[in-house]
Amino acid sequence: MRKIDATEITATVARLCIDACHELPADVIQAFHEAERKEISPFGKSVLIKLIDNDRIAREKNVPYCHDTGLTIVYAEVGQDVHIVGGDYQEAIQAGVRKGYTEGYMRKSVVTDPLLRVNSNDNTPAVLHTEIVPGAGIRLTVMPKGGGSENWGTMKFLLPGEGAQGVKAFVLSAIKAAGGSACPPLTVGVGIGGSFDKVTEIAKKALLRDIGVHHQSAHIAALEAELLEAINRTGIGPQGYGGVSTAIWVAVESYACHITALPVAVNIQCHAARRKTAVI
Repeated sequence: MRKIDATEITATVARLCIDACHELPADVIQAFHEAERKEISPFGKSVLIKLIDNDRIAREKNVPYCHDTGLTIVYAEVGQDVHIVGGDYQEAIQAGVRKGYTEGYMRKSVVTDPLLRVNSNDNTPAVLHTEIVPGAGIRLTVMPKGGGSENWGTMKFLLPGEGAQGVKAFVLSAIKAAGGSACPPLTVGVGIGGSFDKVTEIAKKALLRDIGVHHQSAHIAALEAELLEAINRTGIGPQGYGGVSTAIWVAVESYACHITALPVAVNIQCHAARRKTAVI
């Protein structure tokens, strides 16, 4: 049994919050460069160049890449041989978010009650997903999720007989509805299967996969490629200015489901596809 102090969790989450908001992942920046080379729309190409330059400025000046530093989503894989000491695990996570957003001078975008709309002034509470896994460590991933893209997430129960074609039609309808409002070029997470809650969970978790890494199942990988091509044929383009770079990646995750159902969820990530991971 390995002991991990709650203060170490807090410090790690705080650092990840700041780093995630300040630096886009290398695979995202590479995808911007590749999209810029392929983009046929002059306006779309100019947007992609600005996004690449914006990342450079954020790194050089140590400021957030986007003013919307998001609702903080935290994924924690906790080893079953870990014993957390010195404090409460969940509070340690929230304290890390509080510390990161306060010390990093980042915008606080969380209201404590969805109807009363009072800002918490520290970006807590974060949304926490915890999975118990083999091992004696903790893997933490922070994904700040901006409102512009998150607001366009959607799900639907299709009829089983609609199959892959029904899935593709639903995903495309979601992307067309979002248009330029979700701040493309997008990373699109798709969940297929599970239950009402599970399908939305895996759609969001799909966004954690590195750009260019396909699903291990061949038929799902083929679906990812088909969806990416179809989305980029919509002509929405970067920031909705037209072009062939509406999305830089589509990741699909699937799960077993009931014989009567084919649940599908779409979780859209804007061009600021922020995520940072650390292992304790």
